[in-house]
Amino acid sequence: MRSLITLDDWAPSDVEQVFALADAYRDGRGPVTTGCAVMFFPATSLRTRVTFERGAALMGLQPIVLPDTTLDKAEALGDVAAYLDAWADIVVVRHPDLAVVQGLADAGTLPIVNAMTDRNHPCEVLSDLWSLRRLRGGLESTRFLFVGADGNISRAWHEAARLLHLDLVQCCPTGLASPGARTTDDLETAIRSADVVLTDGPGAHAEQLAPYRITAALLDTAPEGVRLNPCPPFVRGREVGADAIDHPAFVGHGFKASLLPVQQAIMAHCLA
Repeated sequence: MRSLITLDDWAPSDVEQVFALADAYRDGRGPVTTGCAVMFFPATSLRTRVTFERGAALMGLQPIVLPDTTLDKAEALGDVAAYLDAWADIVVVRHPDLAVVQGLADAGTLPIVNAMTDRNHPCEVLSDLWSLRRLRGGLESTRFLFVGADGNISRAWHEAARLLHLDLVQCCPTGLASPGARTTDDLETAIRSADVVLTDGPGAHAEQLAPYRITAALLDTAPEGVRLNPCPPFVRGREVGADAIDHPAFVGHGFKASLLPVQQAIMAHCLA
C-alpha cells in the first residue's frame, strides 16, 4: 500500500509518476475514480484544504472533511484507520504531530497522505518542484537557496533534496539550520548563485532572522531568471520585503495554482 508520509519514504520513480499524473490533470485528462476521501484539517487551513477538497471532488472522490482534533483521542490510531477503511478509499491528514499521521499509515488498511505536520510538508514541496520543472525544463542544474531556520518547510525541502539529489543550501544564522543541511550565514554571497530562493516564516526567531529578509535589491544581485518562492502565509516586511513581492522574480501566487493538479496526482498515485 502506498502512502505519502515523508519524501524519504519514496523513490524518484514515485515523483516522476506524480508529475506525469499532474500533467494529465492539468490538461484535463487525469484519471477519474469513484469513492471517498476522508480529510482532517484545522480551521486555519486555506490553500491546502481548498485544493485537496476541490481536487478530490473533480476526480470523482467524495470529500468528507473533519477537524484535525478529531484524531486527538485515546482511541488507537490503528482502530481509527480500521473503521475508516469500511467507508473511505484514502485519508488526507493535516495534523501537527507527524506520529499521528504515521500511526494511521502503520495500520496498513488504506492510503494516508500527509497534508502537513510540524515536521514536514511534502505535498507543498512536490507542487513547487512540479512548477519549477515546467518553468525551467528540468531540475538537474537548479541551485536552491532556502533562507530561514529549521522547521517543517525547511525539512520538507531537505527531504526532497535527498530524494532527488537537489543542489540545496540553507542560509540562516549559525545554530538555526536543519540537521544535516549544507549551510551558510552569508546571504549576500549565497544569493548571487541562487536560481530559486525559498523562504519560510521566522517563527520564534524573528529577531535573529531579520537581517535575512529578502529584498528587491538582493534579488537584483542574483543570476538572471532567479525565482522567489516564499512559503505562504508570508508577511511583507518580515521574511520578504514588499518590494520583493513586486519583483519580477516572485512566482508565489502562480506556483500555488499547481497545488490542485499535484495533490490530485498524489491521491491518484496512492490509490493506484
